[in-house]
Amino acid sequence: MADLDSLRIRFARALEAARGPAGGPDPAPYADNLLARWQEPQRRYHTVEHLTAVLDRVDELQRYAHDPDVVRLAAWFHDAVYLPDRSENEERSARLAERALAEAGVPDAKTAEVARLVRLTVTHDPADDDPDGQVLCDADLAVLASPPSAYAAYTTAVREEYHFVPSDAFRTGRAAILRQLLDLPRLFRTPHGTTEWESTARHNLTAELEMLSPPPHDAS
Repeated sequence: MADLDSLRIRFARALEAARGPAGGPDPAPYADNLLARWQEPQRRYHTVEHLTAVLDRVDELQRYAHDPDVVRLAAWFHDAVYLPDRSENEERSARLAERALAEAGVPDAKTAEVARLVRLTVTHDPADDDPDGQVLCDADLAVLASPPSAYAAYTTAVREEYHFVPSDAFRTGRAAILRQLLDLPRLFRTPHGTTEWESTARHNLTAELEMLSPPPHDAS
């Protein structure tokens, strides 16, 4: 179970670092609004537990980031708007970040950077000269390198979020996503992600794809 009080403190620290000495409004209402979003009933994988995991991975990778606190704010907002039957969640999350962070006193340039990072999670394909994008995307995809039991729990939660999709359609759509990920030259861009997570993640994705694929027709 996620520690909501700890998450509130982590948000306040990131917000205060991003807006600098000029300060701004109390971070607590912004944290509470985001936490309420992350606890909406339609979520099964994109929950506060996922938020916590992404923040933990950002902490693990922060030495590679240009501005770790901006990346942390992007982690908070990257799935803040999430409806499984909608395709524009990242864009709506980015726009929420633009509104909320501007109001909360974050400078325009950093607000724009948070929104850019949120939009980057559509493709998880950051440029080679984008260290903050690499850290956020690696943190978001780190679940793919989970041990077998945790990976199985992840795939189960994803299926539960899409409970309204018929089985055949889900298998087809999920397989397409897995192939898109496997076709990337690298799933992870930070040195740590490349050395510690890449091989396991590809093994997990390949195994899941094989399970989703229909059995070959018997030619006999």
